[in-house]
Amino acid sequence: MSTIRRVGLGTAGLTAVMVAVASAQATHVVRMIANPANHVYRFEPAEVVASPGDILVFLAVSGAPHSVVFEAEGLSPGVRGAFNTAMPARSGDLSSTVLIASGNEYRMTVPQVPAGSYPYYCLPHRAYDMRGTLRIK
Repeated sequence: MSTIRRVGLGTAGLTAVMVAVASAQATHVVRMIANPANHVYRFEPAEVVASPGDILVFLAVSGAPHSVVFEAEGLSPGVRGAFNTAMPARSGDLSSTVLIASGNEYRMTVPQVPAGSYPYYCLPHRAYDMRGTLRIK
């Protein structure tokens, strides 16, 4: 004789499962492209919409060296600190390491900061206006 068991999650258990699924970490790949012959310098996509805890992967596709530097203007000390903490192996304040060759990548976790837009740029190509925006939900 076999026994059938019913397992009930109840409302609280079901809500916890739904929240865990809804807050699953996403990975966003941002391609870093530079082609001096065509005067093309860009992050692709230029705007990333992400949630705290998501992973950003900045991938050097062409025209390296590249870097990611978040704009410091207007950031509170707490937000600035959260970004610096979220950026491993920084080369400076709010600044990633420099990606020397195509195929290199820089990964960071989106910090737990207020929702809003956080602009960034590529330091080696700043004069060419290579810019992007991280929009945190």
